[in-house]
Formats: sequence, structure tokens, C-alpha cells
Amino acid sequence: MQEQETVIKNEAKATLKFARISSRKVKIVADLIRGKNIDEALAIVKFTPKASSKIIEKLLNSAIANAENNHDMKRENLYVAEIYANQGPTLKRIRPAAKGSAVRIRKRTSHITICLKERE
Repeated sequence: MQEQETVIKNEAKATLKFARISSRKVKIVADLIRGKNIDEALAIVKFTPKASSKIIEKLLNSAIANAENNHDMKRENLYVAEIYANQGPTLKRIRPAAKGSAVRIRKRTSHITICLKERE
């Protein structure tokens, strides 16, 4: 039987739950910064004209602070290893429509997670 040695690498995470934005809209910006260095990722997020870019920028800064303060990681070596947005619960609202009927409005939420690692 072969023994596998698991090496636990330092990684810093930041999670935002119940963000009031659709996960589809978040994934557009998330795909742009996946695998990039954090300085490059911050620049991309800052100049991307999307609704989710401001949310992701705050979350990325939080992940950077977690890496520096909690895991003693160097800022120069950090990169975005993982970023994903999962669907959260949907708020269901009703809007009046023609002839006394009602139309359902779905206000979608998402859970966004950013994971940073160090390059070697």
C-alpha cells in the first residue's frame, strides 16, 4: 500500500454570503481575475464597469488582509487561486400585473468566495 503525504499549503479565504446580486453577474468578473496576481486583479476589478466589481474589490481586499494578518503571507507573492460564486436563497416578491393577476419577481442572492495562495 502506498502512503500519500499531504502537504497543507497556506491559503487565505474571504467569503461574502447573501450578496444581493445574481451569481451569473458575479461570475463574469470572477472569471477575469482567476489565477492573476493580486495587484493585477485589483486593477482589473477597479476598472471593470460591472455591478459586481465593487463587491469583489472589497472581498479581495478582505482576503488580502486575512492573508497578511492571520496567515503571515507576503503580499508580493499572493495570487487568486480560487474564486467562485454560488447561488444563494432567492427572495420572492410579487408585482401587480394586468387584469388582476400577479407576476413574481425573483431577487437573487449569491455566496462569493475568494481563496488566495502564495507563489513559490
